[in-house]
Amino acid sequence: MKTGVTTGSGLLGLRNRPRGSVAEGAARAGFAARGVIYLLVGGIALQVAFGDTKRQADRGGALAAVADQPFGAVMLWALGAGLVGMALWRLTEALFGAVGPDGRKPRKRLLAVARFGFYAFVAYSVLAFAAGGADASGSGSDSSDRQSRDATARILDLPAGQWLMAAAGIAVVVAGVWMGVTAVRRRDHDKLNHGELPPRTRRLVDVAGVGGGVTRGLVFAVAGGFAVRAAAAYEPDRAKGLDDTLRSFTGTPLGPWLLVCVAAGLVLFGLFSFAMARWRRV
Repeated sequence: MKTGVTTGSGLLGLRNRPRGSVAEGAARAGFAARGVIYLLVGGIALQVAFGDTKRQADRGGALAAVADQPFGAVMLWALGAGLVGMALWRLTEALFGAVGPDGRKPRKRLLAVARFGFYAFVAYSVLAFAAGGADASGSGSDSSDRQSRDATARILDLPAGQWLMAAAGIAVVVAGVWMGVTAVRRRDHDKLNHGELPPRTRRLVDVAGVGGGVTRGLVFAVAGGFAVRAAAAYEPDRAKGLDDTLRSFTGTPLGPWLLVCVAAGLVLFGLFSFAMARWRRV
């Protein structure tokens, strides 16, 4: 009996290994690509805080910064491929279940579907930029601010558009709060291979994960709040993309220093994404 169980487990492992190894590579490439984008957005936000307003502090601005580098086009395609890998990995989680004892539960699978949709959209936008379908300056019609206002206007024009827009904004606020709570509870840290992490590195990863995750959640929640305000006032121009959301932090009593803290938090989340690429169990 003991031999039979072992053999069965071995056969199951062999059947899952090809999919597992491919999914692992896709996931790690995706986390690395996400890390690059958050590092760049955080760096641009720091420049905005100190008075440099030339580039958009959003994904388009980050991609434009990559495009300006030597071999920028190659790096853009690599980022897009990494994000495609992330989307496909989330799809495998939805279809086959995620790592962990509750990875096959419906709630986990629905969450994986939502993440697949999000990363598929981000991957498409990056690949479109790489193919020359976006404004290389990182501003103008392809900025997150313009996209947010246009999308809000289209939704508000629909029947019950105000309610739909308000619901979407509330959903983004809830997602932001959930991200922050998840970061504080260190839920993602439980998925790391702690045996491979030296104690000092583990502490640094904890700081990056909590600080970066809370900041990411804050930015999402504030952006969702602007969407709810736009719906309530029936004014699309009140909706804000990532760039305008980040710039709004300079209008608080803390002035640009709050944006400095938020930018530092986004950089931390980028570093945490690199840690996930290296040490996460997949």
